[in-house]
Amino acid sequence: MRRDKGAARCARTTIPRREFLLHCAQLGLSASTASLLLGCITKRTPPPSDEAAASAAGPLERELRIFNWSDYIGRTTVADFEREFGVRVSYDTYESNEELLAKLVAGGGGYDIICPTGYLVPLLAEAGMLQPLDHGVLSNWSNLLPLFAGQGVDAGGRYAMPYQWGMTGVAYRTDLVAAPPESWGAFADAALHGRSTMLDDGREVLGAMLRWRGESLNATEPALLEAARQDALAIKPNLRAYISAPVKGQLISGDISVAQLYLSDARMARGEESRVAFTVPKEGSTLYADYFAIPRDAPNRRAAHAFLNYVLRADVGAAISNEGGGASPNGAALPLLTDPVPPPDAALQARLEFQRDLGAATDLWDRMDGGEGGVVVAARVTAPG
Repeated sequence: MRRDKGAARCARTTIPRREFLLHCAQLGLSASTASLLLGCITKRTPPPSDEAAASAAGPLERELRIFNWSDYIGRTTVADFEREFGVRVSYDTYESNEELLAKLVAGGGGYDIICPTGYLVPLLAEAGMLQPLDHGVLSNWSNLLPLFAGQGVDAGGRYAMPYQWGMTGVAYRTDLVAAPPESWGAFADAALHGRSTMLDDGREVLGAMLRWRGESLNATEPALLEAARQDALAIKPNLRAYISAPVKGQLISGDISVAQLYLSDARMARGEESRVAFTVPKEGSTLYADYFAIPRDAPNRRAAHAFLNYVLRADVGAAISNEGGGASPNGAALPLLTDPVPPPDAALQARLEFQRDLGAATDLWDRMDGGEGGVVVAARVTAPG
């Protein structure tokens, strides 16, 4: 998976309102437009709690429109589906969740399948923007690992199907550190002064500091957040920068020795430099997933379900992960992967958390991150290289 700075940042977290506005600004959307997007989502009428899925059985429609992240599909995945099912696919891509949201709020763009990051799934479902999945036609659903099918943001897959997953951790150059960084405390190590970076993402930075203290990365208690904020500020002078996906090049060149990074980006960096390694600090970190979902007004829902079931095949799922860099939640695909990422074992699962919607505490997190412009995230550090 390849995502640009803004996309990588927003794809992994419950975006505070301030960050949402910042991303929209980066996309050329005005603050008023961004606020409108949020309002349009949050003010929609939720579906009934007992809403049942409509049947997706029957002849497939002849068209299918998919809206997915760029570089997030196998080279022949779509063409093979078209050939086998006789369905013509229109495939468009986006670079951030905000692009997806803007399209949905504007009317959905007529798409039949979208790929929101986990934190968006409950938001979209509660806003009535997704339709329940008909598991009666998803015969390959059992291929999904229980960790992703039975947990996470949509346990049981009522509205969304796990598509790719990953973790946030520490990427490092094995030849440039004295020992593998085992703790978030590595970013406070004076020996790495000016040679380490953390993500340009306040939720991830403060979350790492909370885990360093042995707390949940979804903590909402003001005292805990204040302590995490103070830790982040104490570490800040030791960093080269807050930076997300673009740090891959610095790791590859050896300009940076240690970076807080997403698993998918670390794997891509390792593809070009074998001395890049990835670890999850002993205190724990973030587990994340992207999902396929069907918008409420999708015109081709039977074909959409057919595509989801097709992606759940072992060979198709393996090809997507082999060529896209993401980790597959498809257990049947694991034996077919060329560079498999095994699902977290029990010990690792105990150290990982899905990010949760912060609810009323979102504003508190915003303030701890520095409010408008951000202190922890947006203010640049200037440690010498």
